[in-house]
Amino acid sequence: MSLIKSISGIRGTIGGRSGEGLGGVDIVKFTAAYAEFIRRHNPAAKRIAVGRDARISGRMVDHLVTGTLMAMGFDVINIGLATTPTTELAVTGLGADGGIILTASHNPVQWNALKLLNSRGEFLSDAEGKEVIAIADAEDFTFAEVFALGQEYKDETWAMRHIEMVKNLPLVDCEAIAKAGFTVAVDAVNSVGGIVIPQLLRELGVKNVIELNCEATGHFAHTPEPIPENLTQISDLMKEGVADVGFVVDPDVDRLAIVMENGEMFVEEYTLVAVADYVLSKTPGSTVSNLSSSRALRDVTERHGCTYSAAAVGEVNVVTKMKETGAVIGGEGNGGVIYPELHYGRDALVGVALFLTLLAKEGKKVSELKAGYPKYAIAKNKIQLTPEIDVDAILEAVKERYSNEKITDIDGVKIDFADSWVHLRKSNTEPIIRIYSEAATMEEADRLAEDIKKVIASLA
Repeated sequence: MSLIKSISGIRGTIGGRSGEGLGGVDIVKFTAAYAEFIRRHNPAAKRIAVGRDARISGRMVDHLVTGTLMAMGFDVINIGLATTPTTELAVTGLGADGGIILTASHNPVQWNALKLLNSRGEFLSDAEGKEVIAIADAEDFTFAEVFALGQEYKDETWAMRHIEMVKNLPLVDCEAIAKAGFTVAVDAVNSVGGIVIPQLLRELGVKNVIELNCEATGHFAHTPEPIPENLTQISDLMKEGVADVGFVVDPDVDRLAIVMENGEMFVEEYTLVAVADYVLSKTPGSTVSNLSSSRALRDVTERHGCTYSAAAVGEVNVVTKMKETGAVIGGEGNGGVIYPELHYGRDALVGVALFLTLLAKEGKKVSELKAGYPKYAIAKNKIQLTPEIDVDAILEAVKERYSNEKITDIDGVKIDFADSWVHLRKSNTEPIIRIYSEAATMEEADRLAEDIKKVIASLA
């Protein structure tokens, strides 16, 4: 069993003894701690929005979270099956004092999580998240008396409202998309994306939609992380020449992967690159991505005469840097696009709409579009952690080993070489060290990762 408390929320495998997994007691405790946190910072707070993805534990977790919030004296606006970005928009649209998204994102089916939002529909900061955890660990919360209990209200209109907001963005051209006559394939891994992405496409003017794994049953058709090794079904379909582009989303629809017309991966790192290229061509400004993202965004940004900045990994860190720099577009190399014109959250719906607009206006095949971008290959590896491994000591030793290179240590350790880089960091969501490496070819990127693995092995 696993239970991870981090900046990304409270995440764990369902079941087990209290404190060992995300069991019923754990869900109640952390939900109550979050409610206590909200009330401490705003004594007048009364309403919390709750949405969930379609995973099979979702209904159970929903009942516990909703009941706990009511027991803490909060009214709950339950928006039902909803994407992460939809729930973020609902918080502000409803004037709620916070929100909880019930999703373990790309984690397998046995996982679930509480992702915690502030009144702006944005994730809690690191300090705020630690405050919630401290309240939970101390069980320092007080439940409401009987006449002060909250109520539950249902509002399942937000998926369509989200779609309408995306359609109405100035840079989304539904007329151009409709005129292009695209056939689009979608793999939504049998979660909530199976509801919203096909509907979005039709609202954008796409008449031909091929749906793969679009029944929101929560029984994932494949490992849900949208990376190449998990996307063989849609890749094989695309090789048959039946569609112009394929879109793949994770269970909570904040990440977007693109498959080219020939069945090859556009590569999730380039989702943000392509969308940023289009946005910058219309609205020049700065861009931001995290330290583990491709240099291609920096290159495209500078091609437009604009400025790029890097942030620590984690959506909240990218958003903070975007606000500091006034960025017009940003996100993460995992296919997460953040477009402030709509909201400060990773949003696959926005990514789909802006990418299709770009594709329609360029009049190119997806593979031709990709060929115009800087050519990098990024390798994503990981090392499983065991309790005896001292990660901080290993990272310090790595810094010392490569002290002659450019080192960035705001989040783990990133080593920048002249024509490549490698980034090592402890994951916020899994008991692993992530190793990202980028070079001109995948062979070079893999070789760099293997060299770092050998160094870590010698240090461990």
